Amino acid sequence: MAEFDCVIRGGTIVDGTLVPPFKADVGIKDGKIAKIGYLKDSDAKRTLDAGGLIVAPGAIDLHCHYDAPVFWDPACSIGSWHGVTSVTNGNCGFGFAPVHAKDADRAMLSMERNEAIPYASMKATMPFTWETFPQWMDHLERLPKAVNMMQLVPITPLVSYVMGGWDEAKSRQPNDREIQRMIEIIDEAMASGANGWAAQRLAGRFSTQRDYDGSLMISDLMPDEFYLSLARALRKYDRGHIQYAQTLGGRGSRDPVEGPRRDIDFGGQLAQASNRPLIYNGIVPNSTNPEVFRAQARVVDEYNRRGVALVGHAVTVRLNMRCCFREDWTFFDNVDEWREALMGGLEERFAKLNDPRRRERLRYIYDRSRQPITAGDIANFICRKIHRDELRARYQDRTAADIARAANKHVIDALLDVSAEDDWRTEWISGVFDSRPEYCKELLSHRTVAGFSDGGAHTKFQTMGIYPTDLLTWLVRDTQTLTLEEAHYHLSYMPAWVAGFTDRGAIREGFAADLLVYDLDRLAIEEPEIVHDLPPNNESRLVQRARGYRWIMVNGEIAFEDGKDTGSYPGKLVRCS
Repeated sequence: MAEFDCVIRGGTIVDGTLVPPFKADVGIKDGKIAKIGYLKDSDAKRTLDAGGLIVAPGAIDLHCHYDAPVFWDPACSIGSWHGVTSVTNGNCGFGFAPVHAKDADRAMLSMERNEAIPYASMKATMPFTWETFPQWMDHLERLPKAVNMMQLVPITPLVSYVMGGWDEAKSRQPNDREIQRMIEIIDEAMASGANGWAAQRLAGRFSTQRDYDGSLMISDLMPDEFYLSLARALRKYDRGHIQYAQTLGGRGSRDPVEGPRRDIDFGGQLAQASNRPLIYNGIVPNSTNPEVFRAQARVVDEYNRRGVALVGHAVTVRLNMRCCFREDWTFFDNVDEWREALMGGLEERFAKLNDPRRRERLRYIYDRSRQPITAGDIANFICRKIHRDELRARYQDRTAADIARAANKHVIDALLDVSAEDDWRTEWISGVFDSRPEYCKELLSHRTVAGFSDGGAHTKFQTMGIYPTDLLTWLVRDTQTLTLEEAHYHLSYMPAWVAGFTDRGAIREGFAADLLVYDLDRLAIEEPEIVHDLPPNNESRLVQRARGYRWIMVNGEIAFEDGKDTGSYPGKLVRCS
């Protein structure tokens, strides 16, 4: 009888732990890595020839929003196409449990704008047969999925649940009794296998992730002491972590470096209070002002020298964003005038964007501050797709700044006039965020995790799920900025340690067989494309596929072969204990 269910033969193993690559076979039995060495063909029921290929641990993505999309996309794409084999959900403090039945619609609406997850898709697929967090975990466990999932307790629905609803939670601060009840619910969630909690706290000109009505999210409104209380409540556990995002602008500081430094410092305070790892979202190695990420990295170093596990989430992926004003474009929501203009029905929005007085105000804001700049400078937006044939030669593939100069217009007017002339169907692409390879390497030399995808969210506008493939092609193969060992350490081993995946993130005997087998020379990211596969009426989303992954294995089963979904969906809910 065969000793192994499968043997991966002849590959070069990059095991995720920073040891040098080595050649060996990998024997898999019952979903786990049973043996690493030189194995015989007769030892296996099936042999996969990995000659000339890299064998590495699957990527672990600590910033996903598949809480809803897993109901209609068990593949959890696009991250899974690019080598992600495990994820955490509940990030930013957004999710669907605990929830009172009367608040089910409100919970879905909350995700419609802040993470741009279509309400219609959620309404068509999510039964809301759960109320408590343990019931949510039981439901999630039964769903088919291509990746492993770990759950964090999201703060926004938690606060709403205890305080009697969204309106009440936004109208006042929770009292001591309510905070104690929230801690009890976190304890119940931890007992059912949750692994910590997550929150977003954004404010003012930085708050791009708003509620469906344009107001701040509940988690944005909670004070320091509230979060410190929840952090101290984790201290009794020897497991669990916190995912935390904060951009408050340094509480009044006008220094462009001091604000981000203070924000991440509060993340360090939470890590210290909890005595658990905290991953801070996110640190961008932007070459426009590199002192910002360097100041944030110094805070990470300071806390780690004191034995406090503060970890930065490095936004290493090269990305741009697609903007179309017929869609619910939300990346201008940090500016009050833009947010108000982009809410309401289509005709209402178009009328507001054409209003001369509003245009004057938008021009003034841009000239004074370059806002909104969360998707990059509007001047660098590229007119990527024009729908009216007669306009294509005039505008296609030109920047808003170029169009503005030629027409002697302000860049705001160029952006909006072209869109209006094209019946608001024009698709703009933001300029690629300006990260240099050497700055990515510098940031990854600190206690950081590579990523992140925002998987399942903003799917009409961004494709950050490509980040593992982007890291391996751009920073390892093409620029030789990182070694393969460094790349897989930051993609797999380090995030596994932060999240508490105790048997994943490395190629070791006894670990789960979550494996990538790929051809580094052929590895590539396909061009962006629009697909129509969202329920209930085949609504669109933006995707980018991968080339070069021969096999992607989850728990010893092949989930993807040569980029094709096998339909096996071997992912599991990882309950921590």
